[in-house]
Amino acid sequence: MRTSQLYLSTLKEAPSEAELISHKLMLRAGLIKRLGSGLYTWMPLGLRVLRKVEKVVRDEMEKAGAHELLMPAVQPAELWQETGRWEVFGPQMLKIKDRHDRDFCFGPTHEEVITDIARTELRSYKQLPVSFFQIQTKFRDEIRPRFGVMRAREFMMKDAYSFHANFESLQETYKVMAQAYSNVFTRLGLKFRAVAADSGAIGGSGSHEFHVLADAGEDLLAYCPDSDYAANVELAEALAPATPRAAASEQMRDVETPKQTTCEAVAALLEIGIEHTVKVIALVGEGDQFVMALLRGDHSLNEVKVTKLAGLGEFRFATDEEIRAHLNCPPGFLGPVGVGANIKVIADRTVAQMSDFVCGANKPKYHLAGVNFGRDLPEPSIVADIRNVVSGDPSPDGKGKLELCRGIEVGHIFQLRSKYSEALNAVFTDVDGAQKVFEMGCYGIGVSRIVGAAIEQNFDERGIKFPAAMAPFEVAVVAVGYHRSEAVKTAADQLYAQLVAAGVDVLLDDRNERPGSMFADMELIGVAHRFTIGDKGLADGVVEYVARAGGEMQKVALAEVAAFAKALV
Repeated sequence: MRTSQLYLSTLKEAPSEAELISHKLMLRAGLIKRLGSGLYTWMPLGLRVLRKVEKVVRDEMEKAGAHELLMPAVQPAELWQETGRWEVFGPQMLKIKDRHDRDFCFGPTHEEVITDIARTELRSYKQLPVSFFQIQTKFRDEIRPRFGVMRAREFMMKDAYSFHANFESLQETYKVMAQAYSNVFTRLGLKFRAVAADSGAIGGSGSHEFHVLADAGEDLLAYCPDSDYAANVELAEALAPATPRAAASEQMRDVETPKQTTCEAVAALLEIGIEHTVKVIALVGEGDQFVMALLRGDHSLNEVKVTKLAGLGEFRFATDEEIRAHLNCPPGFLGPVGVGANIKVIADRTVAQMSDFVCGANKPKYHLAGVNFGRDLPEPSIVADIRNVVSGDPSPDGKGKLELCRGIEVGHIFQLRSKYSEALNAVFTDVDGAQKVFEMGCYGIGVSRIVGAAIEQNFDERGIKFPAAMAPFEVAVVAVGYHRSEAVKTAADQLYAQLVAAGVDVLLDDRNERPGSMFADMELIGVAHRFTIGDKGLADGVVEYVARAGGEMQKVALAEVAAFAKALV
C-alpha cells in the first residue's frame, strides 16, 4: 500500500483523557478513535494490527483442532436463567428487551450458548471430543472503563469451548490449548508467562492465565526465577514459616497508643519492626458470623483465599457499627485477646507461628505488647493461608524464593468440568449406553487487549515498536523527494513492486512531506523495518535500513534490498 492511498491520521499530542502509554500511542497513531466511554472505533491502521493478531490466533486454534463458528452476540435470558447466572453475573451484563418485552443480554461470554448447541447437536460419545471457537465482539458494562482497549466495554475476544466424554479427555485438550496459547504469544513476539489462577465467576476446577509482562499490568504475579513456578498472587500459596514458634519471652502489657491506629504507626512508636505486629481485619460471613482475620502487620489479606474457607464464600467487610457492637471498640485498636466465643478467629499461617507480638487491646488508644498464643489467648480456632505472598517468600514448589512482577492478562483457560452441562441438562450417550453430562473446557483470548498489551511492552519516546508479526506493515519504504526526483520515484516504485511480488507487507511512503515528518510517522505507528531511498544514497547505489526495534543504520545495495527485506520478514 502507498501512504497516498492510506487513511493516516496521526497526532503530535494524545487527548487529555488518555492515561496508559498504550492508550496515548494508539490515539496518537490513529489506530483507534473514541466514540464514548469504553467504546472505540478501530481505524484502518488499527484494524490491520487487529486482523494480524486474529490471523495468528485463528491459525493456532485450527492447528489445535478447534472448529470455527460464530454465535449471536445477543442472547435470550432463558439460557442464563437455566444456569442461574441471569441474576448473579452482575451489573457487567448489559440487559435489553426486544419489542415484545422479552429479556435478552448482549453477550459478555458464551458458555450458555455453546452448551445449548452441544445438547442439541452432540448425541454420542463417537462425536467427542470436539472443540469450537469464535472471534467475536463481546460487551461488558465496566463500572469505570479506562486505559483505552485495555479496559473497554466493547472488545474483540476469541472464545473456545471443548466437550468431552470424561475428565481425562478434557485434561488432554487442556494441555493442547495451553500449548496453543503459548504458540500464539510466542509468534506475536510477546514476553509472557502462563500462571496458575483462580477460576472466578466462570467456575470450574483447573485454571491458567496468560500474562504479557509489563509495568502497567493490573495483575500482580508471583514467580520463581529458579523454577517454572508462576501464579497470580490471588492464588499463590504462602507457606507456613519453616521454623517453629519461639517460646514466650515477654509478659503481656498495655502500651498507650493515643493516635496510632495502624501497624506502621504503632511499630514506629514502639521502635520495633512491623513484622512483630498483628492486625485484625473484621469480616462478616454466612449467617452474619463475625470473624476476626489475623495478619502480620506487613502482610495483606487475600480475599480470594478467604472465599474458599467454610462459611466465607460470600464474606464482606464488617462496618464500623458492627465492629463496635461486637468489640465495644473503634477500628484501629482491635485485637484477638479476650474476645467472646461467638467471634470466629482465623489466623494466617505466619501469625500462628508468632510469639511476643503486638496487637490491639480492644480499647481506644491502647495496644498490647508481648502477646502469646496459649498463654494470653487461646490457640486460633482456624489457621489458614489468607495472605498475599511477598517477594522473598519460599516458592511453593520448594525450588527457590518468589519474586513479583506485573502482568496484563490476555488469555485465560478453564477446566469447566460439568458446571454448565449439568445446569443445562446437556447429555450424550456413552459407550455403555448410559446418559452422561459433558465434561467441558473454556479458553479465552482478549484479541483487542493484546494490541494494547503489546504496546505497553514495546514503545519508546518516538512511538510504538510493534513486534514484526503485529506491525501494521512489515516494511516501510520512505521515498525522500519522491515528487521531485525521477530517480527516487523510479527506484522506490521498482522496490515496492518487488516487495509486493515477494509477499512482503510493505508501505511506500510517497507523500510530499519533509523527511523528518515521514520518519516520525513511521516510527509512531510502529512499522517494523524502514528503508529510506534518497538521491544521495542512490548516487552510491545504496538505501538506508533501520529496524524499529533498535540498532544502527545500515546501508544496503539497491539491487539487494528486496532479498534483504524478504529475509527480515
